[in-house]
Amino acid sequence: MAGSKSDILAALGWLTDAGADEAVCDAPVDHFAVPDAKDAGAKKQPEPAVRPTARDEPAALGQGARQTISARTDAPPIQPPTPTNSYGRPTARADTDSIGQAVETAAACNSLIELRSALEAFDGCSLKKTATKTVFADGTPRNGIMFIGEAPGREEDIAGLPFVGRAGKLLDKMLAAIGLSRNSNVYITNVLNWRPPGNRDPSPDEAASCLPFLRRHVELVSPSVIVLLGAVATRHALGRSDGIMRLRGKWQEYYVNGRMVPVMPTLHPAYLLRRAIDKRLAWHDLQEISAKVNSLGLLEVRSLRG
Repeated sequence: MAGSKSDILAALGWLTDAGADEAVCDAPVDHFAVPDAKDAGAKKQPEPAVRPTARDEPAALGQGARQTISARTDAPPIQPPTPTNSYGRPTARADTDSIGQAVETAAACNSLIELRSALEAFDGCSLKKTATKTVFADGTPRNGIMFIGEAPGREEDIAGLPFVGRAGKLLDKMLAAIGLSRNSNVYITNVLNWRPPGNRDPSPDEAASCLPFLRRHVELVSPSVIVLLGAVATRHALGRSDGIMRLRGKWQEYYVNGRMVPVMPTLHPAYLLRRAIDKRLAWHDLQEISAKVNSLGLLEVRSLRG
């Protein structure tokens, strides 16, 4: 660059005022100089690609919706991420979602016969692998009085019917004490349709794969009164974590087919066999159930509802 020292200093001051704060080369470059002949024939190297800045992009895109102006056409396609659970582990795909299958299968059933057939064909609950039979229900749904227990025991697993062992015989006596019977006006089922090994409590996954069938079961019966036998039935049917001693004897509600149905949690007959002193509590609950049944006129046999 030609010029006096004062001109050069003035130019540098102007560049500084304009925002220049560093030199791009260690030595000045004369861009007006004629290149040497040996450099003129050299192959020109491609300039590195420069990613456009936000000010170079179309203003119509707006902030937060800017698109990449240039992209590699040979880049591999982006694969969708594998879904993970809260622990960062891969989750099951839709074809292995037993709970989702249970929901779809149960919802497609339009009668108790269809629901029973669907349960017998369903393989999404691990309890079925160790069970002898699918335990569906017993009694009559005509009067709208529905009892729901926890799970089949050894005798129920063999017979394929709920409450046929010692606890079942006690339940029959309890029903008879207030004028009820599974042979004429009571319908009985369980939360689980297969016996847990050793009569243990079901795991959350085991219960979750059965609950869609229970909910559809209740919808198809469309009861006017529901009685929940024991802590497991109460917890899964109502979604309450309170202990059975806190909930028993107090009317709750369950939404069925557009209406709220009264629900009475009470003690399981198997518990009463172990702790006979609490039969007095169960008797109080039975009296509450009897009063509700009579107030609703449910002992008058009604025609089967669709």
